[in-house]
Order: sequence, then C-alpha cells, then structure tokens
Amino acid sequence: MVSLQNEKVKLWKKLKIRKWRDREQKYLLEGPHLVQEAVFSARERVNTILIDEGFHLPADWPLDSIEVFQVTHKIFTELSETETPQGIIAVCDMSRASVKLRPGRYLLVDGVQDPGNLGTLIRTADAFGLDAVFLGDGCVDGHNAKTLRSAQGSHFHLPVIHHNLFSLANEMKELAIPLYGSSLQGNELHQASVSSPYYGLVVGNEGNGASPELLAEMDLQVKIPMAGRAESLNVAVATGILLYWLQAEGLA
Repeated sequence: MVSLQNEKVKLWKKLKIRKWRDREQKYLLEGPHLVQEAVFSARERVNTILIDEGFHLPADWPLDSIEVFQVTHKIFTELSETETPQGIIAVCDMSRASVKLRPGRYLLVDGVQDPGNLGTLIRTADAFGLDAVFLGDGCVDGHNAKTLRSAQGSHFHLPVIHHNLFSLANEMKELAIPLYGSSLQGNELHQASVSSPYYGLVVGNEGNGASPELLAEMDLQVKIPMAGRAESLNVAVATGILLYWLQAEGLA
C-alpha cells in the first residue's frame, strides 16, 4: 500500500481523532507489546494489522482471521502517534461489552483529563483485580493513544465503560455496594474503616477532585495523610494507595 490517498489509509488516519473513533467505533493501537496483547487477549477485536517496511511479524502470532497490510514508511509515520514509531499498528474494534452490576469492586473516574493518568488508573485497577472501570462525563477518551500506551494492555483485561456516575451510584446503593470518595475533606485513612470486600471507589479530576455533588452521594469520604509539604498526590498514585487500603481493610 503506497498512497496516502488510498481510502483505507484515509480512514485509518481519521482514527487519530476522537470524533472519528466514536463514529467508526474503531481505534489505533501502536507498538509490538500492545498489539501482541490484543492478538492474544482479544483477537476478535483486532480488525487489521499494519506493518512498516522492514518490520517482521512474530511467527507464533495467531493471525489467521486478521488482515495484514504492509505500508510504506511514509504512510506508517503518518499513522503513528509516537516520536519513534515501533513498526506495527493494529486497527481495533471498540469493545461492546456491558457490565451487569453485582456486588463487586469498581473504580469510578470523574473528570480525569490527562490521558497518561487515565491509562495508569486503568492499569492499576487491573492490577488490583477490579471488576470494571467506569468513566464519567468530562473524562479524557479511553481510546486516546497515550491512554492506551499508559494502560499497557489492561483495556483487554477488564471492562472500561463510559457511564453516568450519578446513575451508577444509585444502582450501587440499591445493591448495597459501599461508595467511597477520595476527598481532601474526607477522613484520614487511619480514622476510617470498611466493612465489606465490595466497593465503588470514586476518584476525580487532577485539579479539582471529584465533583461535590457526586461526593455527596458517598457513604464515606477518605483522604491519604501526608507528612510532607506537597499539596496533593497525583490521582493515579493516590488511587493505588486507596485500592491497597481497601483491599487490606476488606480482607481484615
């Protein structure tokens, strides 16, 4: 494939823009590690694989049902969103998975704007074995290229779903799933306790935190005590600490 005017190439290039990803329900996934994770964890969602000149696909990848195109280096660099292209891009179908809410462990993300932070949140939720991540209004796109790189393939290990967090909070209350919110006005962790292994944890925007209206729906608001002079913790770092605390408390 040698022309930037090719219709497939033009569509793939449009997938770098959120409105086209949403319209086509497809996105680009770049780099050998992430594409390998997609091929082995969610092959049914891999639509097409694009390889740069000189890139050799591993012989043990199961690619029977996947279209593979070699493109010129010029086309590949047009499609790549990294400073140093890694030679392989997958065109993936967005997951259509839904979650039937039940007693479990969930992360609710309210208005996080930085794609790197969001990707790390998804990866952290995966590491703690959560059942799903819900992205509320105002969150950065879950299929942003930097989000995907930061998540390191965790998109394929648990559902990541855009959802209204207020309606979700109401559903969780009906199922008696405790709701905890990260807030600077909350109780310090050593002053708080949990009585269930299940929960919904709400974390919020990097600058302003979760919305006061959403925090008002929480069963408990908590904060991490800090001995130093830093004003706050990065949202992904704080979430890791809170998930560890919830895990330890739930097992106590």
